Amino acid sequence: MSFVNVRAIPSPEEIRENTPCTPDIAEIKKKNDKELADIFTGKSDKFIVIVGPCSADDEEAVCDYMNRLAEVNKQVKDKLFIVTRVYTNKPRTTGDGYKGMLHQPDPESEPNMLEGLYSIRHMYLRVIRETGFPLADEMLYPSNLPFVTDLLSYIAIGARSVENQQHRLISSAIDVPVGMKNPTSGDLSVMFNSIHAAQCPHDFLYNGYEIRTSGNPLAHAIMRGSVNKHGNSIPNYHYEDLTRAYSMYMDGGYANPAIIVDANHANSQKKFYEQPRIVKEILNSRSCNAHIKQIVKGVMIESYIEEGNQKIGCANHVYGKSITDACLGFEDTRELLLYMADNL
Repeated sequence: MSFVNVRAIPSPEEIRENTPCTPDIAEIKKKNDKELADIFTGKSDKFIVIVGPCSADDEEAVCDYMNRLAEVNKQVKDKLFIVTRVYTNKPRTTGDGYKGMLHQPDPESEPNMLEGLYSIRHMYLRVIRETGFPLADEMLYPSNLPFVTDLLSYIAIGARSVENQQHRLISSAIDVPVGMKNPTSGDLSVMFNSIHAAQCPHDFLYNGYEIRTSGNPLAHAIMRGSVNKHGNSIPNYHYEDLTRAYSMYMDGGYANPAIIVDANHANSQKKFYEQPRIVKEILNSRSCNAHIKQIVKGVMIESYIEEGNQKIGCANHVYGKSITDACLGFEDTRELLLYMADNL
């Protein structure tokens, strides 16, 4: 193997000790985790909304956004359960480009993963402390999870990772909901195989230990659309797609059948402004079919302060505007959340 050792990284225990999850934050997380689990197990009929920037690239802008979201939450919390999307790892299809705050706490500077670990924990802690919201992030690198698992209430497995055996096995050890996205090919059987693997107990090697897991009954599906061999996006949020997924769940004997629908990515053809229309169609499908209402537990929305996106280091940098995928602006997001609360 050929690589350069940049520095030794402190253990997860040391990183957590230096940026601790304080008792008050742990209590907030415990309450959020229970409420979220109650939705997935059917004890609560609140509708989950996983919402926030495509990538959490700027602590000040992210926390500003989340505090604005907290004000809207006061009006919708009886119907909606908001989970904040604070994504700090970004998969890159070609390997090029911004890989998230964990890699580059300053998008315009060189990678610094030690600083990145402290930066993301500081941002996570601040979001919870200031808003009381639960946090969601993507598990792009399973070996990194111990650095942050004490703060996350929801974990997503991306479309490019869902076939990976280690992602599936580690998901079986996680004690919060794990959403398995359908792969970019759109093959739902791959996603359901991942859910099955995550819900079962396993023995395997992980970070220097032989570990045994008990399975995660809250592992579930995320429908994010697909891309065909010609590079065209194929949505899978329509009524027929949701009834098909319901049938696959029923045929497989899974625990706590649940779907979160990703309103962006291939479902919107990455046209961020389509997200409100897609969410409204999902709500309509739930109102037309009791099985869809039972199984579709929520949606995922990419949203930031300003709509659209921008390049890193552009001359006219806009505060609160995505540097990765284009996002819905905050005002349109606020209107959408109010609409959802009024039409569930």
